[in-house]
Amino acid sequence: MTVAPSDIIGIVGVALIVVTYFLSQIGRMSVTEPLYPALNAVGSLLILISLAFTMNIASAAIEAFWLLISAVGLVRALTIGRKKND
Repeated sequence: MTVAPSDIIGIVGVALIVVTYFLSQIGRMSVTEPLYPALNAVGSLLILISLAFTMNIASAAIEAFWLLISAVGLVRALTIGRKKND
């Protein structure tokens, strides 16, 4: 089995998503802070990049939604953070 650079990019993306989710579940990362959706967005973007080399339409669809939802969460976290500082 050969591991291509695109596979490594995808694995890093998966690691980001899984680690942030795990940290949120054990109370070490707040899902309301901007870091959580930002890391999820980067993770899903990396997975989408890897999928450009070996397409799987179902995986691409879920990652596109994951990226969109993470972007919404990031904007929300940043907006709430600004309101707290005002």
